[in-house]
Amino acid sequence: MNKDNMKQNLYINEESIEFLLGKFLCENDLTISTAESCTGGMVAAKLISYSGISNVFLEGAITYSNESKMKRLGVKKETLDKYGAVSKETAEEMAKGIAIASGSKVSIVTTGIAGPGGGTKEKPVGLVYIGVYVEGKVIVNKYNFDGNREMVRKSATIAALNLLMDQLCK
Repeated sequence: MNKDNMKQNLYINEESIEFLLGKFLCENDLTISTAESCTGGMVAAKLISYSGISNVFLEGAITYSNESKMKRLGVKKETLDKYGAVSKETAEEMAKGIAIASGSKVSIVTTGIAGPGGGTKEKPVGLVYIGVYVEGKVIVNKYNFDGNREMVRKSATIAALNLLMDQLCK
């Protein structure tokens, strides 16, 4: 499967996004790793539903605490102090960090506030940053999801897979 027909297959053949991503990653020998906070492993779970993904899925980390973000992913304390765990800057460092730590060509990360508590006026419940690293290039998108905790986590998981697909199709 190539970049040109991957997204087309999602709509025409109604294949699941995780199937198409898994197939694309495997066929193109693109290793992947994940680092998740607010989604708590849901992105990794979707990816590993593809049979054969073990050939390219190197690891998934749930880095919920700031300490784990620093220790496991190399997120700088200064970044967390200045911008907070839920920020574009932290998501960018997470994406680079898990890719470097695992040696993967691709990574995907999530950090956000799923609720029901923890939100502020500046960073409300539902705020999520999703980062994708593809062979040295990082993109981070900001999202604001509605709903309860589970809905925010599910929405973030779907958005993460879509962002990964968009970046792989470029």
